Amino acid sequence: MERGNAYTIFFAALICVIASLSLTFVTQKLEPYKTANELAYQRKNILLAFGMDGTELAKMKNDAINDLYTQRIEELVLHKDGYLVPDRTVASLKPDENASDKDLLALYQFKADGAIAGYALPIVGKGLWSTLYGYLALEKDLNTVLGITFYKHGETPGLGGEISEAWFQENFRGKKILDADGKLRSISVVKGLVHERIHDEGQKRHFVDGISGATITSKGVTAMLAETLEIYQAYFSKLRGGM
Repeated sequence: MERGNAYTIFFAALICVIASLSLTFVTQKLEPYKTANELAYQRKNILLAFGMDGTELAKMKNDAINDLYTQRIEELVLHKDGYLVPDRTVASLKPDENASDKDLLALYQFKADGAIAGYALPIVGKGLWSTLYGYLALEKDLNTVLGITFYKHGETPGLGGEISEAWFQENFRGKKILDADGKLRSISVVKGLVHERIHDEGQKRHFVDGISGATITSKGVTAMLAETLEIYQAYFSKLRGGM
């Protein structure tokens, strides 16, 4: 039995509706799992920035990562003017939606043997093709870098994408964000190698090796570090003053 064009159109439309509803249903069902995976992945990167064993963390499931995070990390919310905001949580911050939240900052305290061993702050900035997201961890002196991670970006693999590689991130360990006078200097990514570009031994502690062919991404990392550390200086200065 032959069927007309109307039947064909109706049947095609019905298939589209069923497929669309099915996709929506599956997406809604999977959303909690996606959110849980993203949270665990971010927490793992915070732990990595503090120098925890990446091989061991890679073996852990989400529940184990969350348990370790809860044991070792304390989340704080700061105002950009340098004081704690105890009635807010990091999870509640929505700067893209609430204007008042734009003045609030997340900070992560790392605990070892019951004492504070370091601090981590989220870093966000522009690369060549994408926004770069990561965490920078400092020792409790708020000067020496413990580690850095980049957990999300869309830079070119083999070029700017190298910011996710261990060799690049390990360059930051032990670097200093303050100059000899205690003023913020931050850390810059050089074009090439530090030992070839920076000849003053005292200045080398503020620079890391660059990525070949990724000048704009490198500049983006340099800018995001300087800008973010400047925002946190009001609170960090108070902490240093009390040490």
